[in-house]
Amino acid sequence: MPSHHPGADALGRRTLLTAGVGAALALALPAATAAAAPNRLFGRFGSPSARLTGRTLYVDPGGLGDHTTLQAAVTAASGTGRTLVLAPGTYRETVAVSAARTDMTWIGASGDPRDVVVVYDNAAGTPRPEGGTYGTSGSATTTVQADGFTAQGVTFANDFLRTDLPGNPGTQAVALKVQGDRSAFLHCRFLGHQDTLYADSTSLTSFARQYFAHCYVEGDVDFVFGRATAVFEHCHFRTLVRTDLTGAPYGFVFAPSTAGANPYGFLASRCRITSEAPDGFHKLARPWVPSSDLTAWPSLVVRESALGPGIDAAAPYANMRDAHPWQAQRFAEYRNTGRGAAVTVPENRPQLAAAQAATATRETYLGDWFPRRPCA
Repeated sequence: MPSHHPGADALGRRTLLTAGVGAALALALPAATAAAAPNRLFGRFGSPSARLTGRTLYVDPGGLGDHTTLQAAVTAASGTGRTLVLAPGTYRETVAVSAARTDMTWIGASGDPRDVVVVYDNAAGTPRPEGGTYGTSGSATTTVQADGFTAQGVTFANDFLRTDLPGNPGTQAVALKVQGDRSAFLHCRFLGHQDTLYADSTSLTSFARQYFAHCYVEGDVDFVFGRATAVFEHCHFRTLVRTDLTGAPYGFVFAPSTAGANPYGFLASRCRITSEAPDGFHKLARPWVPSSDLTAWPSLVVRESALGPGIDAAAPYANMRDAHPWQAQRFAEYRNTGRGAAVTVPENRPQLAAAQAATATRETYLGDWFPRRPCA
C-alpha cells in the first residue's frame, strides 16, 4: 500500500497504527517533568487539572488523564452534554455510546486525526466468545446511538484483514456505526475495507441526519452504506486494492439503503474520489435493499465532485440484487468532473436538472439543524 496517501498507516500493516507522537513523548518524559505532560498531551485544551468545563473528561492511554480507555470515559460520562478530550494514542477497544448519552463530543487533542486512533479488528464472521459470530452491526469498532454526537480530529478504524478468516464470507468489518440524529464528524478519518462507515438510524421510521465535513474515508466494498440522511462535504473517498481478486469490479463506494418514506438519503457535495486500484476497477454505487426493509428506496446524489479514473465511467452503478435494479432507485449526479465522471453512456449516468440540484443541498437535507464545530 503506498505510504503517501492518508490511510496507508492504518491497514494492511497493523504495526503502523502508531500510538501517537504525544503519547510516545509522555512515556519518554523524566519524572521531574511528569507534571507538565498533560499540557503537552492535551495542548490548547488544557489538562485534567485545567478543564474546558466541569463536564469535560480527559482520556489518555498512558494514564495521565481521567481514564485510560475510551469506553471507561464514555461510561463515566453519564447524562447529556459531556465532552471527552482524547490524548494522542491508539485506543484498541470497542466503544459503544448509548442513546442516553446525548450531545456528547469527542475532541482529538492534537487536532490531527492521525494522532488519535480508535481501532479494533472484529468482522461479521469473527466468532464471539459466547458463541455465534458478530455479524455486520456487531463488528463495529465504535457504535454511536445517541443523538447530538460530534467528533473532531479522530480516526475510526477497523483493521480486520480478509486473510484473518480465510474462506469465511463474513468479511464485513465496520469502523463506525452511527445511528443518532444530529451526528457530526469534522476532520475525521474512517479506515477499513468492506463496510467501513455505517451511516444508519435506530429504526426504519427515524430519519437520522448526519454530517461529515473534511473527512477521509477508505475501503473497497460498500464502504459508505446505510439508511441515514447523510451529507458529505469536502470529503475524500479512496478505493483500495484487493489482493483476493484478479479482475474488476473490486467494489463500490456507496451503498445507501434509504427508507422509502425518507425523501433524502446520501449527498456527496464537493468531494473527491481517488484510488490505489487500477483504473475503472470500482463502481460509484449500488443500492442496498436489505431483507429487513424490502420497501427501501436507496437515494444518492453526487454533485460537483472530482471522480478519479478508479471509477468505472461507462457503468458506474451496479445491482446488489437483480430484484432491485439501480435504475429504479434515486441515483443522480450533477456537474461532476474527472475521468471517472465522464458521461460516455448517458443512460448509465442520470443527471439532475438545475432546478433539481437547487434542492440537493446540505440545508435541504439537514433541515433546521446546522452543525457547528465544537472548538476553534
